[in-house]
Amino acid sequence: MNDELKKQIDLFREKTEQFVNGEINVAQYKGFSGKFGSYAQRGGGASMLRLRMAGGQLSKDKVKAIIDICEKYNLDRLHCTTCQTIQIHDIPPRIVADVMTDAIESGFYTLGGGGDFPRNVMVSPLTGVEKGENFDVFPYAEKAAEYLLKQIDAVKMPRKLKVCFSNSPQNAVHATFRDLGFVSRPDGKFDVYCAGGMGMNPRMGVKVADGIDGSKVLYYIKTMIEFFCEYGNYDVRSKARTRYIQNALGDSFIEKFNEILDKSLSEGGLDISVVNDEIKKTGVKTDLKSRRISEQKQDGLYTVKFHPIGGTMHVSELKRVYEAIKDMDGVSLRVSPDESVYIINCDGNEAEKVLSATSGGAEKAVEESVACIGASVCQQGLRDSQELLRSVLQAVKPYDFADGVLPTMHISGCTSSCGTHQIGSIGFHGKVKMVDKKPVAGFTVNINGCDKQGREKFGDELGVIAAEDIPVFITELGKTVAASGMNYEEFVENKHDELISIVNKYI
Repeated sequence: MNDELKKQIDLFREKTEQFVNGEINVAQYKGFSGKFGSYAQRGGGASMLRLRMAGGQLSKDKVKAIIDICEKYNLDRLHCTTCQTIQIHDIPPRIVADVMTDAIESGFYTLGGGGDFPRNVMVSPLTGVEKGENFDVFPYAEKAAEYLLKQIDAVKMPRKLKVCFSNSPQNAVHATFRDLGFVSRPDGKFDVYCAGGMGMNPRMGVKVADGIDGSKVLYYIKTMIEFFCEYGNYDVRSKARTRYIQNALGDSFIEKFNEILDKSLSEGGLDISVVNDEIKKTGVKTDLKSRRISEQKQDGLYTVKFHPIGGTMHVSELKRVYEAIKDMDGVSLRVSPDESVYIINCDGNEAEKVLSATSGGAEKAVEESVACIGASVCQQGLRDSQELLRSVLQAVKPYDFADGVLPTMHISGCTSSCGTHQIGSIGFHGKVKMVDKKPVAGFTVNINGCDKQGREKFGDELGVIAAEDIPVFITELGKTVAASGMNYEEFVENKHDELISIVNKYI
C-alpha cells in the first residue's frame, strides 16, 4: 500500500502546485486532496495532513517519527481528532507532499484520511488494558484496517465509511451509531450495528446481527461496502451517508442487508484468525492518587491520561512525553475519540514520571471538553470552536469550581459534529443567531446527550446562543451548580427545570 501511495504522490504534488498557482479552486483541490488525507486550511495559505492510525495506537517509534517530521519542517501544531488520528497543521502547501512522503516512510498511511473513502478504523482506546472490558477488540480492528485500505482504490462509494470496534458498554467509539460498529459481548462475540451517524439528521444504528464470531467480521465489512454502494445516494451529496439508507429502505433494510451478507458468506475467503498479545510486563504498585491515573487490568500497571486543551498540542508537549517514556518497557500511546492521549502500560514508578511530564493539560472535566479544529482552520467550519472553548475556560477560571461542577462540553464549528456535540451533556455547534434582524455569531446548544451503550441519546436542541454570551452562561451555570452542593450530573437529574431556565435566559 505504501508503494502504491508513493506512486500517486507525484500527482498530488502536481495538483497542489496548481492549487497554489490558482489554476484550480478550493473545491476542486479538496475533491482531490482528501483522498491523501490532506486539506487546505481556511484561506489556502497552509495545509493539514491527517495521519491514519488504526485504533489511535502509537508506538514510541511512531511518536518519535512525528516529532522528527515536525522538527525537520518547522511545524508545531498537532490536533488529536475524534476519529483517533493526529493531524499536522500549518504545513506550507509546497512541502505537504514532502511531509506526506516522510510520514509514509515512517509507517503512517495517509491514503483515505479524507474524501469518500473508508476512514480510520476506530477502537475503544483502552482495549486490552481496561478493567471490566469484555475482551480485547484491537486484533480484529487491525485486520479490518488492513482490509479497508485495500478497498480505497478498488471501490467508489457515495461518501466516507466509518468502522469501529467497542470493547465495553462505555461505547467510547460510538459503535452503536456509526456506519458500521462491532459491539463486543461478554461471551466473546460481537453484535453488529450499521447505518448510524451524527451530524445533520443523526440516526442511531440498526442492529443487523447478534453474537457473530470475530472470524466473520470482514464479511460484514464487505457487505456494508456493497450495501452502501447499492443503496447509497450518489446524486445528492448531503444525503450520501449510510444513515439515509434507513429512510430509503424502511422496513426492508435488514432484509436487503442480509441478502448481500448471504452472498458474501457464500463466496467465502474472508475468515480471519487473531492472536492476542499478552502483556507480560511486571507491575509495580503506587499509592499516588490522581484523576488522570487509572489502574489497568494487569496488576501493578497503570494508564496516564493526558488531555491537551481542545485536543491541540505543541510538538514540544509531545516531545516531553516521548522523553519521559522512551526507555520504559512496553509503554505506548493511544489517541482517544475524546481527543485525549492515553499513555499505557506504565508501572507505578513510571506512572508518576509520566504524570509529571503531562502537566499543563486538563485537570478537570470541563477542561477535557472536546472541540473540533474550528473555522479559523477548517474550510467547512462556520464558527471557531477552539476560541469558544478558550473563552469559556478563561471565564470560569477565577471561580475555581470543583471538578464535576461543570461537565465536559462538546463543541463543533458546524453541524458536521466533528466535536461530537450531539452526545455531550452540553454540546454546541456553530450557527448564525439573528439579533435585531442582524446576523450574530452563535452556537446552537444541545443538552442531555449520552453515548453509553443501552443509554444512547442525541442531545435535545434548545436554541441558539450568541457566542459572546456562552462564557457568561457557563459561568452562571457553574455558580448555580456549586451553590446546590451537587455535581453537574446530580444537578441535571434533580433540578432539570432550573437548568432549562438558565439556558433559556441566553437563547
